[in-house]
Amino acid sequence: MDSIKANGYNLNIPRYVDTFEADEAIDLDAISAQLVKLDKASHATDAMIAAFCKELGIKPPFAAA
Repeated sequence: MDSIKANGYNLNIPRYVDTFEADEAIDLDAISAQLVKLDKASHATDAMIAAFCKELGIKPPFAAA
């Protein structure tokens, strides 16, 4: 009763129950490693597309790196 009185007789649940849930930790090193791997794969794909375009005698759809 004292805590209800201290809260101005406000009976809203969040005043009395903590509903906080911590977020999962994010492994930034793992994310960074995935990005590096994806970047390498992207460059390999770009090179393969450029080779196909050269074989067909057409301009690649992107600037060659």
